[in-house]
Formats: sequence, C-alpha cells, structure tokens
Amino acid sequence: MSESVSPPPVRLLLCDDHAVVRAGLRALLSSADDIDVVGEAGTGEEALALAARLRPDVVLMDLQLDGGMDGVTATRRLTEGPEAGPRVLVLTMFDTDADITRAIEAGATGYLLKAERPDELFAAIRAAAAGRTALSAPVADRLLTRLRSPRPTLSAREHEILAQLARGLGNREIARALFISEATVKTHLGRIYGKLGVETRSGAVAVAKERRLLP
Repeated sequence: MSESVSPPPVRLLLCDDHAVVRAGLRALLSSADDIDVVGEAGTGEEALALAARLRPDVVLMDLQLDGGMDGVTATRRLTEGPEAGPRVLVLTMFDTDADITRAIEAGATGYLLKAERPDELFAAIRAAAAGRTALSAPVADRLLTRLRSPRPTLSAREHEILAQLARGLGNREIARALFISEATVKTHLGRIYGKLGVETRSGAVAVAKERRLLP
C-alpha cells in the first residue's frame, strides 16, 4: 500500500513595514509545518522585487506601508498581467469599507485583521494558496451589510454640492459657484445628510469618499 504524499508547503512572502511585526509573524508561522516563509519585505517596492525573484504562492500584505507604494498599489501590481502571480492576502488593522473595497478591487484574494487568531490566519493562508477567498468575520459582515444596503441616490445638483463641500467651501461660496441661493444650498445639504445618514459636513464628505460618490 503506497503512502500518501503530502503537498508541498505554501511559500509565503511577508510584507509589513514594521520589523517587529514581521519577526512576530515569522515566529508564529514557523509553527505551521505546511507554511514556509521564504522572504520579508518592508516596502511595496521590495515586495514586488522579492515576489519576482522568490515566486511565492501567497504574499501576506499590510495596507499601510512606508515609502512611495502602499499595500493596495502593491497588490494591484502583483496580481495584474497575463501571467499568474501570487495570491495576495491582506493582513491589516484597518476595516473601513473604503480600505476593504480598494484591496478587493486591486485583486486581493482575502482580507484579514491583525486581531485574528493564529489558527484562522493559518487557515486563511492555506485557502488563499488554493485560490479561495478568505475574510475575517467582521470584514465579511461589513461587506454583506454594504451589499444589502441600497446605495444612496443623489441628484445631479446634490453631487455638485457634495463636490464643493469636498473642496472645503462654505454655503456662501457654494451658492456663488453654482449660481443658486444660500437657502437652496441649505435645502440640498439637508437632503444630502439624510441620504448619507450623517449630521455634519465632514461626515458627508467622509461617507461620500468611502462610498465613492465623489469623482
């Protein structure tokens, strides 16, 4: 009776701008027999260079990186092109809708939070290597909530006023720019706040950016 042959370990590249975090991850991952950390990168540029040389199966990618290239851009560069590149599994502290959306749209196979339990991290790495999506429970909840929530529909005028808000203009300046009265601006602002579920100008701009309602 022939013995079953174990699959080769997952070749993993770490990308995080904190050396202490990388050391901790390497020590943690060394306890998994089927995961082999083949390299470490401290910047997005370094991750691209090492991935091209080491050919990892999975890149464990932080979103916030020092230097010129953030984790989202690095993820897009790693996953684009005709040749199959490594799977990218995001590991970050940030769980805003905007961060999650940008990472997934850039090509990330999964999105984990740094508060994840070790066994969940190991399972996500194995899933990513196999091409399966891996999401932290809070991230999955946020995505489902967003999909179930109807996207607010703003009128053309409301979009214009929102764009002026994003520029930091006050009601009087917006009225002048759009050739309308201040009273009309206030009316539209009230509708915008209601549709976005906010109470302040800064809140409206923040939610609009998160939901990609601004150009």
